[in-house]
Amino acid sequence: MVPSGGVEEEVKAVTLIVASAIEVGVVLIIAFASAEAFVRALVSLWSRDPSGNQLGLSVIRWRLAKWFSLALEFLIGADILRTAVAPSWTDIGQLAAIVILRTLIEYTLARDIKENSPGE
Repeated sequence: MVPSGGVEEEVKAVTLIVASAIEVGVVLIIAFASAEAFVRALVSLWSRDPSGNQLGLSVIRWRLAKWFSLALEFLIGADILRTAVAPSWTDIGQLAAIVILRTLIEYTLARDIKENSPGE
């Protein structure tokens, strides 16, 4: 016989583990994207076009913005998971604030990605 709340506690624990795993994935996405951008920036610096062409830098920014945008979407998902298992009004309010802020950042990144798209 499962004690009352036993299954709920297991679901809550698994949900928190999944949310934490998503956050670890976000850290990896940001780390790899930043490392790639850094290496590309160094290569661009050392192989600068004599005409001062900045296309390489805009492509670097565009790619980095796309990865950051993806990372933000994963973070919103992790926040929703965390709030879904223990929703107090304070948690729901904090989630709303976080989602609004991250969505505004996402919107800004999406606009920059669109404006600076090298024609993927």
